[in-house]
Amino acid sequence: QVHLVETGGEAVEAGGSLRLSCRAPRSYYNSNVYAWFRQAPGKEREGLAALYPGSGATYYADDVKGRFTISQDMGQYTVYLQMNDLKPEDTAMYYCAATFWTRVGGANWFLPATYASWGQGTQVTVSS
Repeated sequence: QVHLVETGGEAVEAGGSLRLSCRAPRSYYNSNVYAWFRQAPGKEREGLAALYPGSGATYYADDVKGRFTISQDMGQYTVYLQMNDLKPEDTAMYYCAATFWTRVGGANWFLPATYASWGQGTQVTVSS
């Protein structure tokens, strides 16, 4: 498993922006695909976006496309989730996940079971 450290979650007002960060170990960074998920109380864990570090290819869930952007800083072994125009329904615990790149494709990038490693989560709370 890969040790992932997420930061950046906090309480913001609707319409605001946040950038979440997920740092991975240098030795594992390029061999994994990274994804962001969220889970609200009483709801299933939801895949938001995924990124292949080597190619920069990305996937997005329809619900967040255009508002959320996944990106990376390869020199810092860090994947980001930029979230704009936040809404109260975006309130959730946000998780970074990673797995070996050959295990991920268009049909399964959004499934929690695809990923072998998870961060501890960072809370995002959006008030109206």
